[in-house]
Amino acid sequence: MIRLITMLTITCALASPARALETSLGELTVTEMAGALQAPWAFDFLPGGDVLITERGGRLWRLDDDGARTEVSGVGDVAAVGQGGLLDLLIPRDFDRTRELIFTLAKRQGNGAGTAVAVARLTEQGDRLEDWRIIWEMEPGSRGGRHFGSRVVESDDGLLFVTVGERGDRPAAQDLSRENGSVIRITREGQVPQDNPFVGRDSAQPEIWSYGHRNPQGAAIDAEGHLWVSEHGAKGGDEVNRVKKGANYGWPVISYGTHYSGREFPEGSSKEGMEQPAFYWDPSIAPSGHMIYAGEMFSEWKGHHFIGSLKFGHIARLAGDPLELREQIEGPKTGRVRAIEEAPDGSIWYLSVSDGALYRLSPQ
Repeated sequence: MIRLITMLTITCALASPARALETSLGELTVTEMAGALQAPWAFDFLPGGDVLITERGGRLWRLDDDGARTEVSGVGDVAAVGQGGLLDLLIPRDFDRTRELIFTLAKRQGNGAGTAVAVARLTEQGDRLEDWRIIWEMEPGSRGGRHFGSRVVESDDGLLFVTVGERGDRPAAQDLSRENGSVIRITREGQVPQDNPFVGRDSAQPEIWSYGHRNPQGAAIDAEGHLWVSEHGAKGGDEVNRVKKGANYGWPVISYGTHYSGREFPEGSSKEGMEQPAFYWDPSIAPSGHMIYAGEMFSEWKGHHFIGSLKFGHIARLAGDPLELREQIEGPKTGRVRAIEEAPDGSIWYLSVSDGALYRLSPQ
């Protein structure tokens, strides 16, 4: 039986001419690697050079190193509602052995939806997922289409950190009986590590690693193994946080700036027992994606943080201790940056929601 072909193969990279982008290191070459993407959300690099790309509506694409794009079948059900859908993607370090991929998504939960984590195996042909299964999901009860998070990163010990938005329910971010507005820490099987900070505490969700977050859409681990997140905050209060075990990051009790309604925060910008951000933006930039550069192609930027802006259409480069804004990398092809990653060769790749395209930055 002839089946409908959904493994659409098109040539998309290298079809668009390279452009120049002015930076503190001089002009860089911007090359479009994939186009015609619908609400792209995340991407990661397979061993051998292929790239996987998620679209929020539920599609997964594989981009070959020759520029051909193929749809990967087998993605499970996702709740593509509001800001939800198929979200982040992680290719773990043991992929060559397990063929496993890790996804975050919005999962249907009765009349609502919640952030969830799924695992599936990519076939050797690279065109299909097998054994799609949900290994973790937040407690049901959230409705609406806002603030799912949602990034997943792998720590040095192979555990997973997952960012979870407060789902528009502000008080829930201070309620340890719910995972809203938290960073969770789980095993690859979705189990709770016994050294998590709230294991054994009455009514607390044991997956929680930190709480008091609003909508963290960026996460990265630095060379020393420290976890960092970038998150949408108040009006004049988007934040970068270095995440510590068991820490409370204050939402919605404290924040820089004001609520978007104009209402002030009850405790202002600080309160005992609540962490201060490592950096905050005023005005807010709507940060999404977070990469800490470790390569040699741009050795001057080693250890620097790169964070996309959905609001102003640039890539923010931060560095130093304390963390400070060093540069806004901006040009015609940096509109609404959703995700940013370092490629195996040290080049910098990013997803533009405005263009529906994946771009590569390299020296001229």
